[in-house]
Order: sequence, then C-alpha cells, then structure tokens
Amino acid sequence: MEYATLNNGIKMPMAGIGTFLLTPDEAEASVLSALQCGYRLIDTANAYVNEKAVGRAMKRSGLKREEIFLETKLWPSFYEQGDAVEKTLQRLDTDYIDLLLIHQPAGNYVAGYRLMEKAYKEGKVKAIGLSNFNEKQIQEILDICEVKPAVLQTEVHPYSQEKKLKEFLDKEGIVIQAWYPLGHGDKALQQEPLFTELGKKYGKSNAQVILRWHIQDGNIVIPGSKNPAHIKDNFDLFDFALTDDEMAKITALDKQKRYYTSTPEMLKKYVEMVPPVDEQK
Repeated sequence: MEYATLNNGIKMPMAGIGTFLLTPDEAEASVLSALQCGYRLIDTANAYVNEKAVGRAMKRSGLKREEIFLETKLWPSFYEQGDAVEKTLQRLDTDYIDLLLIHQPAGNYVAGYRLMEKAYKEGKVKAIGLSNFNEKQIQEILDICEVKPAVLQTEVHPYSQEKKLKEFLDKEGIVIQAWYPLGHGDKALQQEPLFTELGKKYGKSNAQVILRWHIQDGNIVIPGSKNPAHIKDNFDLFDFALTDDEMAKITALDKQKRYYTSTPEMLKKYVEMVPPVDEQK
C-alpha cells in the first residue's frame, strides 16, 4: 500500500473501495471482500444509506478498528442537525471516523463544517474535508475555518484531470480524492489505445493502468464494485510503476470532460432530499 499524508499528519491509504449505489447487502459483501483482499480504506456516505452495512462488514472482517481507514460524508439536509455526527457514528457502530466530508456545497454547508470541526476537536473525527466543492467554495471554507480541510473528493479521471484545481489544492495542502476514477464506465476512455499498450507492457488491465496513473499523480482512488474479481483487480496496483514519459502521455489525454456537473437546481433538491438513513438494514 502507498499512503498520502494529510495536512494534520494522518496517513491515508491511496486506494480504497467506494460504496456508491450499493444496496446494504451489496455494500456489506463488497466491503468484507475488499478488507479480505487487503484494502484498508472504505468510503461511504449518509446518502448511500448503507452505513450500517459498512459497519457490519468491518466487524465481520475481524480486523482491529485502527487498521481500517473509514470515510463517510454528511448530507446537506443534516448540516444543521446538531447530532448529525453522533447519529452517523451510531449507524457505523464505531467510536470515531477517520475522515468526514461535507458531501455537497448545498444549503448551510458552513453550519455543516462547524459540526465537523466540533467533532474533530472532540476526537470523534480524525480528519475533515469537502466533496464536490469548486475552488471558490473551498476558499470560502478556508476563510472561515478553524480546522483546515484535509481532502477534497471530486470527479477526476484521465479525461478530466483538474490541473488548475490541483495546483490550488497543492498550495493549500489539501489532498485530492477521485470519484469516477475510471470515467463513469466510459468505454472510449477505458479502451484508449495508450492504456491497452501499457497494459500489455506491464501485464495489467486498462483499468489497472488508469488507477496506477491516479496514484502516481497524487489522487486517492475509491473505485466501487460488487464483483469480487474486480475488487481484487482494482487493488492490484502496487507491483508496477509508470515511467515519467508514460505519465506525460496520459496527461496529454485531458479533455476537461466531466460526467457530473451540479446546477443550482440540483443543489436545491439535495437540501430538500432526506436520505432514509433510519430505515436502512
């Protein structure tokens, strides 16, 4: 495993498993499979409505809590609920969260950030950060925060490398974490001749080449899967390295093509949407 060192000294694995769009049963099975394969980073969220299942998988793994880096995200409709962090801890059945993020720049996200800062100071959260924020919104948090965000989770892949945003984050000591690291299943991206060529050279799949590029470019990755073989393959990234020339060729593929862009209308809906967290299995 390779690690990123966050701006408060915490070490975070560079590769983990995401649980977006997984049912509770699927999330429990996938997380357990991942932990058995050697993964130690798990990403979930209030909005995924599978936090209880993630907590069960962690217990079933037999691993000590401190061996697992657990990450989750607060949803906008909970930003102004004073007990939002405590309820999240209860669902996950854990005493602390390694990394807690504001999920969307919607609603009163400053209030949500204050909740996270309080939890951080109380030791219930080891690091805090943001998800889906742009540079202007990140700066707004930097201007008012008492605890600096350590991570930004956002869409990054070879077709959308976010170079300008990463320069800004590097100056602020904020690590980037990629969701949609493989481009939302875009076959054109995954079947790029360059990845096929490099895959043949290293005895790896195109997806493994892309994930290796992320890690060498400083992006923490959390590909999701419910297929045990894919889960295993998505973690088999640490026995090869791309050359500087190969990294440069991948950098040249950037098209600034995103698969997700939020709108004011979407953000308003996020605030109104209340995930059925109390009904989850």
